[in-house]
Amino acid sequence: MSFARLPLSAVLITRNAAALLPACLDRLAFCDEIVVVDSGSEDDTVALAERRGARVIESEWRGFGAQKQFAVLQATHDWVLCIDADERVSGRLQERILQALVDPQRHAYRFARRNRFLGRYLSHGEGYPDWSLRLFDRRHARWSDDAVHEKVVAAGEVGTLAGDLLHDSAETLAGYLDKQNRYTTLAAQQAIAAGRRAHAGHLLLSPLLRFVKFYFFRLGFLDGLPGLVHILIGCGNSFAKYAKMIELQKR
Repeated sequence: MSFARLPLSAVLITRNAAALLPACLDRLAFCDEIVVVDSGSEDDTVALAERRGARVIESEWRGFGAQKQFAVLQATHDWVLCIDADERVSGRLQERILQALVDPQRHAYRFARRNRFLGRYLSHGEGYPDWSLRLFDRRHARWSDDAVHEKVVAAGEVGTLAGDLLHDSAETLAGYLDKQNRYTTLAAQQAIAAGRRAHAGHLLLSPLLRFVKFYFFRLGFLDGLPGLVHILIGCGNSFAKYAKMIELQKR
């Protein structure tokens, strides 16, 4: 027996994502609509998305949080599923999403994101479960305006769905490190703008405490060498963010 469910819009923001987009869109066929907001792609992203039936809107870059909220507002339906081009909805997660939309008990739902790193899906540490709130009723939730580390702010209690969102980035380690360098710069600027200050204690303690938390307490050591590298990069990011904050303070 089948039950009627609420309609769902899948929402993506893209730029030069042609290599990743087909696998992502293949796993969104269960959605009633796919909206792609593209910010100046120079590859085949726009044409590829249109060929696969997505509604493409080309728009200037606003920062991660603002861009994602703009994309949400372009959707036809109030229930939206926000996905990145390098992510795929697993079969189990698809089933749980469809079930939740038959009779939603919450205005927003989170689920686990499983990150692939150095050829391996991580199961511990920072790489998993990496809870992500991506399914919500836009009348009761919205993306924050943060330029980096944006998040969905929802009214009321957030539900949890079983099943994984698979994060399968195809970038090289060098590309990953370049992205982390950009992110730590944005995070430092954002922190300073919010009135936060950094000192030498942050440089020493933050990476150390982060390593102990994710490598030992969150069992990151069970993910072998990929898990160790992933956590150490995260510790380096913490150091870099505070170092950049100190540099901005001295200016």
